[in-house]
Amino acid sequence: MRCRPSEFRRARGFTLLEVLVGLAIVAMVVIVLGASYLNVLTSYEVVSRGMQIDEDVAFARQLVLREPDRKKLEQGGEFETAGGRRAQWSVEITSTALPDVFEVAFTCEIAEPARPEPDKVTQRFTVLRPTWSIDAAEQGKLREEVKKRILEAQVKKPA
Repeated sequence: MRCRPSEFRRARGFTLLEVLVGLAIVAMVVIVLGASYLNVLTSYEVVSRGMQIDEDVAFARQLVLREPDRKKLEQGGEFETAGGRRAQWSVEITSTALPDVFEVAFTCEIAEPARPEPDKVTQRFTVLRPTWSIDAAEQGKLREEVKKRILEAQVKKPA
């Protein structure tokens, strides 16, 4: 059985249109996969940067919590981080109704050379620090008020 010349030509290969459609499909798949890969890399970079900033803020917060001198703390501070960033922190310390207990408003700014705007983190926390007391008379008054409240609570409590 012999093939006719017209049948032989059709069975030889792909037409130019089929090759172009195939290349277009492959190009679209490559573009989608490349964009997905770049998104994953960008996500990893953002998460890594966030973790570095959190570590720097935690270090600055530890500096604040370990400092016994209130006047020194209220001046603020700054340091160079391990990653080459510049961290600047400040605190606002306010007394509470309890003796030696203070409300701290902590602000930390992390500046990177490659970024125009620094990252700013603000936190509020309460700490017990007898060394931060400035006015001894006020602290004595607060202690007396707390003692009075404790005694009143003990009297009201059935034995």
